[in-house]
Amino acid sequence: MSWPADRNFDDLAHRFKRNVYDRLKGDIRLEVLHRDLQQHIPELYFQPLKKPLRILDAGGGQGQFSMSLAAAGHELVLCDLSENMLQLARDNAEELGVAERVSFYHGSIQEFVHDNSVPFDLVLCHAVLEWVSSPASLMDALQQLVRPGGYLSLTFYNVNGTILKNLLRANFQKVVDDDYRGYRGSLTPTYPRDPQKVYGWLQQRSFSELCRSGIRCFHDYILDPELRDQQPETQLQLELRLSREEPWLSLGRYIHVLSRNGDQAFNK
Repeated sequence: MSWPADRNFDDLAHRFKRNVYDRLKGDIRLEVLHRDLQQHIPELYFQPLKKPLRILDAGGGQGQFSMSLAAAGHELVLCDLSENMLQLARDNAEELGVAERVSFYHGSIQEFVHDNSVPFDLVLCHAVLEWVSSPASLMDALQQLVRPGGYLSLTFYNVNGTILKNLLRANFQKVVDDDYRGYRGSLTPTYPRDPQKVYGWLQQRSFSELCRSGIRCFHDYILDPELRDQQPETQLQLELRLSREEPWLSLGRYIHVLSRNGDQAFNK
């Protein structure tokens, strides 16, 4: 079966690591994700583990977040379109000593659904939704991959944050045209998402929300690069505090929604 062509990061794998993960913005992302999952899925972090969970990192890239869960003793499958990303993930697994608990799938998430027969306890889909041309097919695939009662950790690039940053930079024409595409070879996502639409997609597929958090609610809006790197610990503490408070949550550059595959009422 063929699917619409989605973004493959073979050409940008090392830039992602350098520009996103190896900086304060990467630390903020990881801390928000760990905080949310620890609060709502505490068994992820129990030591010693009562039972390893089966986890899928869908579109997982280099596995910066998911490898820490493998290091805690869980079984991890990492799926990605980019062979270069997968090689960086393999290197990461070797360095952490968790290679025996991690397997890799080279292909799209939609393709993986057809090759996988056992759903997962937890599916991570972080910073993928904003790169795909058919969000409905991705969301349908994710629903099939999460077992009943299992969890979906979804992050997406927030169009509200994109609008605000363009306004602060006086890029008014982009807002007038409603066109936020980056230049060719840019790390700017192709399809920033409207949070209300994403919440609706989850609700339509019977996912019940456990929590939502903004990721980088103010850090990216500090326009002076020198100021952006100052007082990292204070920034991190404030980002964690504001990530659950409005209006900051809805202005996050990314939004994290943790939900469960079940019938519990969805929080609006």
